Amino acid sequence: MTDFNGRVAIVTGAGNGLGRSHAMGLAKGGARVVVSDISQAAAEQVVEEIRSLGGQAIASAADVANIDQVKALVERVGKEWGGVDILVNNAGILRDKSFGKLEPGDFELVIKVHLIGSYNCTKAVWDQMRERNYGRIVFTSSASGIYGNFGQTNYGAAKAAMVGMMNCLHLEGAKYNIRVNTLAPTAATQMTAGLIPDEAAALLSPETVTPAVLYLVSENAPSRMIMGAGAGVFAVTQISESEGVFLPESERTVEGIARHIEAIASQANAQPIVNAFDQTRKFVDIAARALAAGKN
Repeated sequence: MTDFNGRVAIVTGAGNGLGRSHAMGLAKGGARVVVSDISQAAAEQVVEEIRSLGGQAIASAADVANIDQVKALVERVGKEWGGVDILVNNAGILRDKSFGKLEPGDFELVIKVHLIGSYNCTKAVWDQMRERNYGRIVFTSSASGIYGNFGQTNYGAAKAAMVGMMNCLHLEGAKYNIRVNTLAPTAATQMTAGLIPDEAAALLSPETVTPAVLYLVSENAPSRMIMGAGAGVFAVTQISESEGVFLPESERTVEGIARHIEAIASQANAQPIVNAFDQTRKFVDIAARALAAGKN
């Protein structure tokens, strides 16, 4: 069992499903856990479960999309337990509709809970993590955001944004020992009720996902990792870019790109990109070498 003794963790949306499982897992590892949920009753029930097993936990009803409620939650934790070491951004909702039927309200609500909510919670703990030179943060993405899914444009957009937040905060937090990762879970929960066949749901319990979270927030956690988890299977998604092909000016046309698309898209020498300027430097280097070789 990973040792989380002495660590304080906040898990959002922890009143049931994945969040509850993550909170229980952290508590079993010795962490003091803030069970945050929009439902006080649901949060308190999980706290009672944790305490019955000898763990330490407090319940906090908070709407992650409400910055004032989130700040109040973090201030309360500071007074009771000191700073926050671990944040698991798990809270979320679904409002699935095909794009033609998707109304602005349903798009905005999903973005507000997933994206703005994750920003609010992370912002509330960021400065103290920097000051204490320690932090472990997990954003919760989804295969819908990484790969797409019919009827989930709002959800997919919000979940894809988790990867963007991770990439930037990984860079900003590195020198402060803040490690930032992304979970892409698949599990049978209240949110997926009726969407997953019973046979599959039997394999996809939230508890099969939680070990990934515990790894991503552990003392020796990686940073900038996208880990998929479900049914006891764990995988890592990597975003890479093809090597790139310099085209002379005469070939910089729709037809020219089409003629060279196989080489342009080839993943034979694909490399991960460290940051946005890394891509710029790569392009400039390829172009400079090509021009030096007379390929104009």
